[in-house]
Amino acid sequence: MAITLSDDHAIPSPPLAPRLTTAQVWGIVLIAPYLLVFLAFVVYPVCYGLWLARAPSNYVALYNDPIFARAAVNTLIFLVIGINIKMLIALFLSGFFAQQRTWIRWLSVIFILPWAVPSIPTILSVRFMLNPEWGMVNHLIFNLTGDDGPNWLNDPTVALTMAIGVHIWKSLPFWTLILMTGRLAIAQDLFEAAEVDGASWWQKFRYITWPSLQTLYITCSLLSMIWTLGDFNSVYLLTGGGPADLTHVLSTLGIRYLRLDQLSLAMASIVCAIPFVLPLMYFMMKRLSR
Repeated sequence: MAITLSDDHAIPSPPLAPRLTTAQVWGIVLIAPYLLVFLAFVVYPVCYGLWLARAPSNYVALYNDPIFARAAVNTLIFLVIGINIKMLIALFLSGFFAQQRTWIRWLSVIFILPWAVPSIPTILSVRFMLNPEWGMVNHLIFNLTGDDGPNWLNDPTVALTMAIGVHIWKSLPFWTLILMTGRLAIAQDLFEAAEVDGASWWQKFRYITWPSLQTLYITCSLLSMIWTLGDFNSVYLLTGGGPADLTHVLSTLGIRYLRLDQLSLAMASIVCAIPFVLPLMYFMMKRLSR
């Protein structure tokens, strides 16, 4: 006996599969090379490095290595001193370069050169200038005083101080430019009203400039900490981690272990920097989300 179905009880056909538009196809084609490069040069190295550093014995070896403890302390000193001095100088220099004077504009072009020029030649030039035998600094000291200058990079404290100074000198123009932009965004009517009321420059800064720049200043400080933590050039190109591996920071310590053919310790030393980075990234993103 045949059973027939009416049109009202017909089984509905499945919906047609959605087709990609031409724009979506081109989007996939254009983003595919980026994804391949990202997977090959970012995801794979990071995962492989974490896999190499996974053994607890690596961190026991790091803990027992006095150079690692010294590098961790140097990193903390580098961050605390370098960031605070750099950002305070940038805060006040931003007010100087924000003035609308022709000679200040020309001076700002010279001031920004250390940041614009590549790091390798500039830092190597500073290292050559600090050479105790034929460096320009000791040659100038000898001409002025008749005494030989110090061996700048042979003392760990002095060498680390020089590395911090190079870092400040190299990155100061960038943060000065950022804070100067923030200053220029403040309404000039506020300063004119304060000047009419007889406010001093310090009162203008305290009650107008600083409240307007506070959020930008803190955000730049957090971002600068993240970048400074990964600053490899200022230490490695100037001191090479010496003398006696006493000026290493976490960003350069991995090279020491690589030279000793200890790849797993090199990866573990980099992983140890993550507890420094993650809180900084969290607070920075939290402030930016506001």
